Amino acid sequence: MCDCLFCKIIAGEIPSEVVYEDEQVTAFRDINPVAPTHILIIPNKHIASINELTPEDESLVGHLFAAAKDLAKQEGIAESGYRLIINVGPHGGQEIYHLHLHLIGGHKMRHPMG
Repeated sequence: MCDCLFCKIIAGEIPSEVVYEDEQVTAFRDINPVAPTHILIIPNKHIASINELTPEDESLVGHLFAAAKDLAKQEGIAESGYRLIINVGPHGGQEIYHLHLHLIGGHKMRHPMG
């Protein structure tokens, strides 16, 4: 593990409300939620951003999205709808440089984005 915030959460060094965990990903509730459901889904492998992905990471990225689908169902928002967001780089709003997928739902989302 590296010294980033999310790596420390994965290692159990920083407490979080983990809602899902397996050998590839960890999912936990955001500490500053923007909606009733706001879960961060992160790979257990440190990858700084989408820009750092390699061909070997393709199945891991698919697993992130599969976990998001399962969590949406678990949270009771699959039928009503939800938003998945990945921020990349400073102009994309990325604040923590460990790839993460935001699962947001529980109320009607506003448009337009950006």
